[in-house]
Amino acid sequence: MRTTEYDLIERASGAQLGKSVRQLDFRTLFEVLPSPYMVLDPDLRYVEVNQAYLDTLERDRDDLLGQNLFEVFPDGGESERLLRASFRRVLETGRRDSIALIPYAIERPASRGGGVEMRYWSAVHTPLLNERGEVAFVVQNTVDVTELHRLKQIAYGPGAEAPAPTEATLLERATEVQQANLSLLEESGRLRDLFMQAPSFMALLSGPEFRFTLVNTAYQQMIGHRPVIGLAVAEALPEVRDQGFIQVLEGVMRDRKPFVGRAVSIHLQRTPDGPLEERFLDFIYQPILDADGAAVGVFVEGSDVTDRVRAEDQQKLLVDELNHRVKNTLATVQSIAAQTLRNSPEPRAFRETFEARLLALSATHDLLTASNWRGASLRDVLSVEFRPYGSERYEFEGPDVALSATEALTLGLLFHELATNAAKYGALLTEEGCVRIRWSVEGGARLVLTWTEEGGPAVTPPTRRGFGSRLIERSLQGEIGGEASLDFHATGLRCRIVLPLRAS
Repeated sequence: MRTTEYDLIERASGAQLGKSVRQLDFRTLFEVLPSPYMVLDPDLRYVEVNQAYLDTLERDRDDLLGQNLFEVFPDGGESERLLRASFRRVLETGRRDSIALIPYAIERPASRGGGVEMRYWSAVHTPLLNERGEVAFVVQNTVDVTELHRLKQIAYGPGAEAPAPTEATLLERATEVQQANLSLLEESGRLRDLFMQAPSFMALLSGPEFRFTLVNTAYQQMIGHRPVIGLAVAEALPEVRDQGFIQVLEGVMRDRKPFVGRAVSIHLQRTPDGPLEERFLDFIYQPILDADGAAVGVFVEGSDVTDRVRAEDQQKLLVDELNHRVKNTLATVQSIAAQTLRNSPEPRAFRETFEARLLALSATHDLLTASNWRGASLRDVLSVEFRPYGSERYEFEGPDVALSATEALTLGLLFHELATNAAKYGALLTEEGCVRIRWSVEGGARLVLTWTEEGGPAVTPPTRRGFGSRLIERSLQGEIGGEASLDFHATGLRCRIVLPLRAS
């Protein structure tokens, strides 16, 4: 055996021994052990074997070292599957594993005539761990029970001498125990797979420090795949120390009663060195009781309901916003009806003007509905009002500007009044007339817009101020804090609008 491998065995075996014991010659000890031993690396290649192993198999050391076990002794059947499964369990769990009885055919050396001889073994596989707790080597100790001649006769069958009752019972019981162990291992494997694949997050916390014993995949995803096994909650998830969860766990252990949380807020660091993220959890802390009724741990199970909570919050926000908008819309319609009636000389004129204003309000509502009432662009609000006129009758110039829902509704009504006025008395009344609208955003949050009419009939200032004029000048005041001014210039109406932009 190489020095480093003996060092590993010495550290694993004698770390707690006194100085005189550590000075034992472990090579000599390994060589003189009467039972067969071999040492394999994680790829199942021979690292070392003792003399008893060589004597049992009648092989030379140089024929084995560095070779894969199953290349030297191939089987390909159930026996190889059992042996590979045992090694896999040791490598995956870092724990010792045993096989009560395994038949394995061994190829005889040419010096003994060659051929294959069936042998029966009982094997124990022990892991040797490195400084990081990983399996560095696997030690196999086997007992060759083939010397029991009657077991050999049973294996080779017909015409063989019947076994003595005690030997038959021994074989039967060994086989039954091995099959029971395999069934338990398979059942344990299935339960572990179910635990790991469960859609809800699960964890097992042990002892008064709440050390992680088991966590499933969903729990790992929730905490950013941090290594937590063997660590206390306060050490593994330091961000939860001051969030009250450890105190709740202590209460569950103390009172031996479960705790159920509904949509509980928790801030977790889900990426290395990343910010804390707020999540909402439905969960239960279930105390684990021993045979005497004392609490020895806590089982954690739950679901991340963040999406549901945020959807409910969004739904409540939308309902509140809808109620607010319905009230505002009804108030707007009431105001439009009252002012239109006050300034309409006859029912027919009232109906035409009132319907036109409602349609303008409806058109802006359609724009906002398309965006789930998040808002609309200034250019789209203008385009809706100029849709009945040819593209040569107007000119837009300005950057893209996003309006809030309230701003879009207010400006939609305002532009409707200006366009209606231009169609009745201004630039849109004549074929040569044109409306030029230019805007800019000052300081990143202040809209300045000018409406200029050209090519229409001469303009004279009105003798009285109608609803349209009052709407244009006053509509921006109040809730959205803007202002508008009208200039009845002889060459065409001019309007200047200044508005602080919430959407920006």
